[in-house]
Amino acid sequence: MKLDGLHHITMITGDAGRNVEFYAELLGLRLVKTTVNFDAPDAYHLYFGDETGAPGSLLTWFEFPGAARGRAGEGMIHTIALGVAAPASLEFWGDRLRAAGWATEEREDALRFVDYDGLALELVVANPANPPLTAEHPDIPAEHAILGPQAARAYGSNPAGGAGLLTLTLGFTEVAGGRYELIGDHRRFAWSYDPPPAEPGRPGAGTVHHIAWAARDEDHLEWQRRARDAGATVTDVRDREYFRSIYFREPRGVLFEIATLSPGFAVDEDPEHLGEALQLPPMHEHLRPQLERALRPIVNPRAARRESIGA
Repeated sequence: MKLDGLHHITMITGDAGRNVEFYAELLGLRLVKTTVNFDAPDAYHLYFGDETGAPGSLLTWFEFPGAARGRAGEGMIHTIALGVAAPASLEFWGDRLRAAGWATEEREDALRFVDYDGLALELVVANPANPPLTAEHPDIPAEHAILGPQAARAYGSNPAGGAGLLTLTLGFTEVAGGRYELIGDHRRFAWSYDPPPAEPGRPGAGTVHHIAWAARDEDHLEWQRRARDAGATVTDVRDREYFRSIYFREPRGVLFEIATLSPGFAVDEDPEHLGEALQLPPMHEHLRPQLERALRPIVNPRAARRESIGA
């Protein structure tokens, strides 16, 4: 039994409209689900990924309108790396980002930049062991499309502390001090810790809420038991409509989730129209009238392009 790499990473944003503009229009990811935070239904939860919203492709955001900018610190993820096919793609993205007004920084084999909330991102040449998880966008050539998340880095003052939970319980491979790799049957994901800054972290816009690892459905309860046996405080199983989840904090403080691979995002929406309508879990469906009044409307760029062509 082993985890199958990354499932998703979830962040906080203060502006859902800018979120869609940046990740769907500028970076070319597909907005695959427009729903709400199941635990706080007055807030959007937006999912971006490849054409199908496959596990491993997903970046998601909780929107809290007007949220103050946060700051990554001890026990928080500070950088997310997204894959591209080749060094030439880094050149394409440098040109595209700068043309749109975004500053970039070239570092070794990576192109670094920050989003509108200050979240640190970098583009890297993808691990060849990872199948490409791409979305289509008319302004982004297929050979330069983003291939899915490849790595994440967190702040941890004791890089060696808690290694047992990662390696013995969850099956990560330790590459070097503070650096790990999760090797699944289909994908790999690099995970590492850096010394924290002097200033304490502050949750808010531009910070990462949690990172989720992918598990086969039939193994999910066994992962819950293993994490508990390793001393983690684990939640009960939460039904997130598109997957089931458990949550716990690893020893340095990062919130981990283990999520199932199914049922996926087509469970309540035509695959051709993912993310185009507000989808609510059954427990919140009775709130639809008030939520549709309260949530600021957002436009799915793919739907807008299709309507424009039809017009």
